[in-house]
Amino acid sequence: MAIEVGTLAPDFELKDNHGRTVRLSDFRGPDAKNVVLLFYPFAFTGVCTGELCALRDELPSFVNEDTQLLAVSNDSIHTLRVFAEQEGLEYPLLSDFWPHGEVSRAYGVFDEDKGCAVRGTFIIDKEGIVRWTVVNGLPDARDLDQYVKALATL
Repeated sequence: MAIEVGTLAPDFELKDNHGRTVRLSDFRGPDAKNVVLLFYPFAFTGVCTGELCALRDELPSFVNEDTQLLAVSNDSIHTLRVFAEQEGLEYPLLSDFWPHGEVSRAYGVFDEDKGCAVRGTFIIDKEGIVRWTVVNGLPDARDLDQYVKALATL
């Protein structure tokens, strides 16, 4: 079960598609940002590619001085690097590859039978509190307009 609105978001440390370390806690403090934390099953799949490219096309809404988008899958950083280059994705793609699915499990969005994250999205405020969440099944794309509306309430 996914973590609930009003709870402190579990901190994590993951490598991005360029091998850089990204920590959720880096977005708290004096230069704090709201975080849109998006889990998706796998790079190079139809629905995932469509969702991530839609975010790319609306990037100023999700990456700006007040907000940071972080997309997490269970792919390796090498796979994510090629995927980002191929699709022109200029936001961090984080690898929850090893220990496999550890962060996805912490957020309650890891499907043990499929071995990957489901489509979970968490909007986390500058203090690290989950303020909005939605979880969709593997085949069900998310509505980006919902993210924009949720961010506007912060």
